[in-house]
Amino acid sequence: MDTPTYLAYDYPLLSMFWTMLWIFLWILWFILLFRIIADIFRDDSMNGWGKGGWLAFVILLPFLGVLVYVIARGKSMGGREIAHAREKQQAFDAYVRETAAGDSRPSRAEELGRLAELRTKGDISEEEFQRAKALVLNDDRPSPPADTTPTARQ
Repeated sequence: MDTPTYLAYDYPLLSMFWTMLWIFLWILWFILLFRIIADIFRDDSMNGWGKGGWLAFVILLPFLGVLVYVIARGKSMGGREIAHAREKQQAFDAYVRETAAGDSRPSRAEELGRLAELRTKGDISEEEFQRAKALVLNDDRPSPPADTTPTARQ
């Protein structure tokens, strides 16, 4: 016991590769286990008792539970993953469209300025100006059309 141990000399290269392989397989196992647990909770076609049963089976007998789950439900697992990815992509696209559109309605100050300019030019009367001004200040403005892209003339 008094002799010093040099790990670099007492641990051959092949043993290091085996250790790395086992560590990799261990990490891979946990990734697979967590993916299966997430799939159990994500599946809307399964009721609560089914989810509880699969979850208990996967947690209490992990190797057998994961193996049986992959054999029994592995094919639909990929379909649920794709559906989930599509839902996330659609939600992101909707958010980008909503954010990029911004507020397409002009501000109150812009509308009042435009009304004052029309009144100054004489295009609208004082009575029309007052009615339009009341509508702008009460925020009873009509919304712009949904499709504001100009159409090409032929």
